Amino acid sequence: MPRMMLNGAAIYYEEHGNGDETIVFAHGLLWSGQMYEAQVAALKDRYRCITFDFRGQGQSEATATGYDMDTLAQDALALIKERVGRPVHFVGLSMGGFVGMRLAIHHPEWLLSLSLLETSADPEPKENLLKYKLLPKVARMFGMWIVAPQAMNIMFGKTFLNDPARKSQRAEMRHRLLQNDRFNIAKAIDGVFSRQGVYEYLPSIKTPTLIVVGDEDIATIPAKSRRMNTAIQGSQLVVIPHAGHTSTIETPDAVTTAIREFLHNLAL
Repeated sequence: MPRMMLNGAAIYYEEHGNGDETIVFAHGLLWSGQMYEAQVAALKDRYRCITFDFRGQGQSEATATGYDMDTLAQDALALIKERVGRPVHFVGLSMGGFVGMRLAIHHPEWLLSLSLLETSADPEPKENLLKYKLLPKVARMFGMWIVAPQAMNIMFGKTFLNDPARKSQRAEMRHRLLQNDRFNIAKAIDGVFSRQGVYEYLPSIKTPTLIVVGDEDIATIPAKSRRMNTAIQGSQLVVIPHAGHTSTIETPDAVTTAIREFLHNLAL
């Protein structure tokens, strides 16, 4: 089980492939680097692919503090410096995107490109705060099983949730959701929902940027991606049909194609 001590936390990571350029994948809240299995499998023949788990999630250490987005960005930066030592292509979904934008704003010299999947540059909308802030409290008291139905409805689009052929895949994702420790995941949830917005800093991003959003995403609606696309000069926007907030699982081929074509065009 490969782990590295980064900023006082033992961070779990995996590496696949050995290309000249490296892609670092940052997962969304409640999940782990596993959510990029399909993308890594498809891209590892061309790129060195590194996935990692944020502190308190997956197989990384749960620390007492350090769940704010700025600290998580420092964790990711430390991983890039230690494991790669040169600029990388950074792919971040939702929470991973919050981290990716902070890297592009404050440490652009360490990025070759930035791919933002189902994410937002805004703070959590006020109308969501009461509803979402109940999640960690309920999880702490009763366990993840009681919040799993609501979490699944937020994380996945209606097409994935209602497809009879994907029943076993939904069961697997629910199983992964329930693997979260109820106390540690509450810290991560608080870190996400108390985040500061970075929209005003987006025009400073000069890193080549791809923005991907599912047209069924209700957690970070497509309008937020279009707003980021307008603010980041030269960025590209891809809207994926029939995908919700977890497109790497729901529509893996479409996400892989978007990333592959984006990186291929950068190399031309």
